Amino acid sequence: MQNSKIDLNELAHLTELFNLFNSGRHLNRSTDAALWHELEQQAEQYQYLFANLGFDLRIDGRGFAWFHDEDGSQNINKQSRQLALLLMVIFDHQADSGRSLGQFYQWTIDNALLDEVYEKHQELLDAEELDQDGLAKIFDNAVRKGFAAQDNNHWRLLPSVHRYLDHFEAITEQKSGSDLAAYEEDESC
Repeated sequence: MQNSKIDLNELAHLTELFNLFNSGRHLNRSTDAALWHELEQQAEQYQYLFANLGFDLRIDGRGFAWFHDEDGSQNINKQSRQLALLLMVIFDHQADSGRSLGQFYQWTIDNALLDEVYEKHQELLDAEELDQDGLAKIFDNAVRKGFAAQDNNHWRLLPSVHRYLDHFEAITEQKSGSDLAAYEEDESC
């Protein structure tokens, strides 16, 4: 940012955005167009201001923003770990069903889908102390954190879920790379 002065009058939703991000929530273009528009219009000023206050505002071009915290990503809490696991098994289930992972925001996630996912991955979910009833509670938390939206009797995943999908894909690529290296090593013998 060329100019180090910030006109706070131009940041009409400063308090609202700060409170949202500071609570650990994500802003999604698809669920809050007015706040997203404000953030896009004044992105440099918001990033500069928050950086000077010690916060790392990340804005992803896929339509979501959040305060990034290096320490927080290393010390994830139980709810975050459970959400990551639930999303991972949902992505696995949907991939096995032939659905495009990149189109996750079009999926309808309801209790029937959660039942199928639980049945398929029961041992893994039980190991994380997630029973069938607990899966819906995890989605309620995902709604509060800006990863999902509730529509009547089902949920929709929001663009911020790309953060999880990116991690899942990176893990898959690492595993594929190490499998390939092991294969090439075996072939050289």
